[in-house]
Amino acid sequence: MTWSRVVIAVASVWLLLAARPTRAQQTPAPAPPTELRDYVKRPEPVFAWKKVATAETPQGAVHTLEVTSQTWQEIVWTHGLQVVVPKGVKPQATMVLWNQGGTASAGGAVLALQIAERVQAPVAFLYGVPNQPLFGGKTEDALIAETFVKYLETQDGTWPLLFPMVKSVVKSMDAIQAFAKEEWQFDVTHFVVTGASKRGWTSWLTAATGDPRVKAIAPLVIDTLGFEAQMKNQVAAFGKPSAMIADYTRAGLVPIPDSPAARKLWAMVDPWAYRDLLTLPKMLVNGTNDPYWPLDALNSYWGDLRGPKAVAYVPNAGHDLREADASGSKQLFPMRAIDTLAAFCKGQIFGKPLPTLTWEFTPAGDALKAKPGGSVKSAGLWTATSDTRDFRKSHWTKADAPAKADADGTYTFALPAASEKYTAAFGEVVFDFEGLPFHDSTQIRILTPKK
Repeated sequence: MTWSRVVIAVASVWLLLAARPTRAQQTPAPAPPTELRDYVKRPEPVFAWKKVATAETPQGAVHTLEVTSQTWQEIVWTHGLQVVVPKGVKPQATMVLWNQGGTASAGGAVLALQIAERVQAPVAFLYGVPNQPLFGGKTEDALIAETFVKYLETQDGTWPLLFPMVKSVVKSMDAIQAFAKEEWQFDVTHFVVTGASKRGWTSWLTAATGDPRVKAIAPLVIDTLGFEAQMKNQVAAFGKPSAMIADYTRAGLVPIPDSPAARKLWAMVDPWAYRDLLTLPKMLVNGTNDPYWPLDALNSYWGDLRGPKAVAYVPNAGHDLREADASGSKQLFPMRAIDTLAAFCKGQIFGKPLPTLTWEFTPAGDALKAKPGGSVKSAGLWTATSDTRDFRKSHWTKADAPAKADADGTYTFALPAASEKYTAAFGEVVFDFEGLPFHDSTQIRILTPKK
């Protein structure tokens, strides 16, 4: 189930939704490509917005805007944009801006209202990222792959679809600011940009433009920074590239062709290429059973991320972040992800320091030490086993932490002894943050089988 479908499903029912580098960056990153910023800065004479409706519900108001963001490849992009305000909630200088595909819907409004109620601030949902279908009915990854091929054929730096996707978010920030000034006589100055999958990719790249209004980002299920390394990771873990990226393999984009144009293309759209610029707070949320990415994909780039950062792994969850039990039955809602997202956004909006978590795996590889900073509700060690490094179908189980932490507040988790299978483990601390559960994880360690 895609995230767009999750949002639609939510419509029918009631829904409740750290600075800790593990190693110092060794050398500055090369200067990133300029095509993304050049495209976003390009004037857009067609830009416009208007309010088309306001609906008052028992939970609050839903303002629906229509935004024209740009003309891309002679195609005018338009978007629905919902700004939701729960009852009794006042505008704040920072607003959550969620981007996704599809069109404005009742499902999106319900989800937005529930997030807004939890953070106690208005929330905006942007739709139509990207505008699709295009070019003979292509959508999603097939459409992105098509535009990548067009770039390789033309060397025209405006072709990669992620660029207009990013600009959709940037121009929607313009529209929200104008709307807030007109509707509320209030200045919205900053945004927490979030979204899932390729909309998480868009969130990363929106921050990479250097727009000072982007205060923080929360990319969901886009665990693939450093594309060249990640493609090798996939083959090492799965034996071949994931079937979920088949649109790119069929287009000859993966494995990455050994050509200057292909290397530049992937750098243009790789958040890792912009890593020295991405010093803002970052909340990453990933599923342990996501069929897109190898389990330990984060380890390839985590140490290169500068500034405040945190990661939450959702155990027994795939790309939709809904947890499954041992029988495979999934939760109706991705609650762990939604709770954590809401807590992170609340901290950014109201300027309240979030809980922190530092950790280290012992040199002997027999223990994980995790030291939380904040009000701890629970802590535990999650583990899973697999015959290979492919953990996509593995079931995760949790062992609770000792009743008390060490004298300095550190929890020490004994890692499983070596067995005939691969074993994966990560620590998790659940904090109480302003009445919201904030799930914070360590990196994942995969233990090799004994010989």
